[in-house]
Amino acid sequence: MKFIFTLVIFGMTLLGLSQLASCQGNMDIKTAQYVVNGQKLYKTHCQNCHGAKGEGLGKLYPPLTDHNYLSKNREKLACIIKNGMSGEIEIHGEKYNQIMPANPTLNNVDVAYILTYITTTFGDADSTFTQEEVIKNLADCNK
Repeated sequence: MKFIFTLVIFGMTLLGLSQLASCQGNMDIKTAQYVVNGQKLYKTHCQNCHGAKGEGLGKLYPPLTDHNYLSKNREKLACIIKNGMSGEIEIHGEKYNQIMPANPTLNNVDVAYILTYITTTFGDADSTFTQEEVIKNLADCNK
C-alpha cells in the first residue's frame, strides 16, 4: 500500500512538472524542477522585499522584472543573492540605493534554484542556472 501511495505521489509530481514546463514554452523538465524549488526559496528569502510577482516595494526595493538588467548582469546575480549588495542600482530607469542583505545560509544549488525562478518567471529566460555556473560566478565575485 505504501508503495502504491509513493508511486501515485511520484506520478502526480511528474505530471505537475510536465504541465509547468509546457506552460513555460521551451522550458525543459530540469528547468521546471528548478523553478518549483526556486519559488519556495524565493517566498522565504526574497518575497518580503521584492514582492510576490517581483514587482519590488515602491522606491525602497527594486523590481526583479527588468529583462535587460537580468541578462546583462547574469554573471553577477549569484554574488548579489549570496553576498548582498550596496550602492546605487538602476532598474527600469528608476534608481534604488538600499542595502540588500546577504544570504550566507543559501547553498549553491539554492542560489541556482532562486535565480532560475527569477529569470524564467520575471525575466525572459528559459534556461536553468546550473550549480556549476553559480560556483563559477561566486568564485569571480571579487575579481
